[in-house]
Amino acid sequence: MNEDNFALASKIVSRSYVQQASEIRKQHENLIRQLLEQKRLPDDGWDESTIELLVNDMALMDSNNYPGNCGVGEREARIFSALVAKRHYRFGHGIGRSGDISAIQPKAAGSSLLNKLTNSLALDVLRLAGAQSTASCFVVPIATGMSLALCMSTFAQKKSKRPKYVIWTRIDQKACFKAIILAGFEPVVIENKLEGDELRTDVDAIEDRIKEIGADDICCVMTTTSCFCPRVPDRLEEVAMLCAQYEVPHLVNNAYGVQSTKCMHLLQQAGRVGRVDAYVQSTDKNFLVPVGGAVIAGFNQETIEDIGKAYPGRASATPSLDLFITLLTLGRNGYKKLVQERKDMFTYLKEELEKVAKTYNECLLATPHNPISLGMTLENVNLSKATELGSMLFTRLVSGTRVIAKDEVKTIQEHTFHGFGAHCDSYPVTYLTAAAAVGMTHQDVDLFIKRLHKVLVKFKKETNPKR
Repeated sequence: MNEDNFALASKIVSRSYVQQASEIRKQHENLIRQLLEQKRLPDDGWDESTIELLVNDMALMDSNNYPGNCGVGEREARIFSALVAKRHYRFGHGIGRSGDISAIQPKAAGSSLLNKLTNSLALDVLRLAGAQSTASCFVVPIATGMSLALCMSTFAQKKSKRPKYVIWTRIDQKACFKAIILAGFEPVVIENKLEGDELRTDVDAIEDRIKEIGADDICCVMTTTSCFCPRVPDRLEEVAMLCAQYEVPHLVNNAYGVQSTKCMHLLQQAGRVGRVDAYVQSTDKNFLVPVGGAVIAGFNQETIEDIGKAYPGRASATPSLDLFITLLTLGRNGYKKLVQERKDMFTYLKEELEKVAKTYNECLLATPHNPISLGMTLENVNLSKATELGSMLFTRLVSGTRVIAKDEVKTIQEHTFHGFGAHCDSYPVTYLTAAAAVGMTHQDVDLFIKRLHKVLVKFKKETNPKR
């Protein structure tokens, strides 16, 4: 209701009551005004009524919600199910246009506003998390792997001739590897170096391959921040300097690195001292929303705009809407609190896993450079049945753990990896991993440790029966 309607309402209901309601309405609208002016995260999260007021108002700005609108095109945001329309707040046009995912749609001013505001909030939170020099970003309705493929395809278009290779520091996660194949490139796998318990970047090997292949025939070097131990974040600064020296694009898989100030600091420093063309992060892993989106970001605005223009066609607004609502609910203080709580849970999980390891004569892997994932050896169990331990945990409602056996072999797109899961051909021990990711609680840790104790006792009894 606007001022005129409040004035009319005061002729029906007591003026003092209407005046009070009008003042409350102004409080909501002041928050919205500040968001539109500043285009940054509010310090404190909003209540649901303010968020829904803004979202509903934006939806009414789209042509499919105009009273008396007559659509005669092939795409008019017609939604058959009222339940589906309600789920999407009656947004139906999606975001972007056929030539640019960030472009404004004439028929969808509200969806376009949602898109622009969400990208601004995402940029603000990336800077808040530690990558202060990030120049631009946008949300895409595809997950991390497809986003990496989009980036690689864009890099290739900028070359005088289409390159053939992507230099990739090995991480045993299928999506990023398959992204290279999907984008039409041949992966050049750089094996990690074992330093103590940690697997770290072989920078010299990267430089050797750049020299051997030639910069013109390399689409990019792809590195990784967030990963399962015993692998740790790549040496981004050193790789970034190499890429700047040899004029090779540098793409960083930062899948769940936003929640880690260490990963974001590595990105910031790499962008400062060398070359980072783009870095990609998942929306669900970092911001507690459903799977289906990613944020593509970088330190050069033109590069990120080029990637956005390479996206074919319009895009679903659902990941943008989910992220928009979530970031407004959190605010800057709420997100900083989540990040701090995750750090605290990492410390707590490490302490509790160390106790378990000591009880069963195992060891916690020493991986101080990995700020999210922890590993515990499984050297005193029947190694031929070690992976069954993971299944036993899963049947007891423990998800996310991985048991990595030394002899695992996996073929992906005709490429064979030995010791798959361990990020190297022959890691010296079998081990179990657990991650302290954003949103984890003390209860999660306590239940995991309790169930791990029970499984280890049962597993040892079954695999080492008395004769």
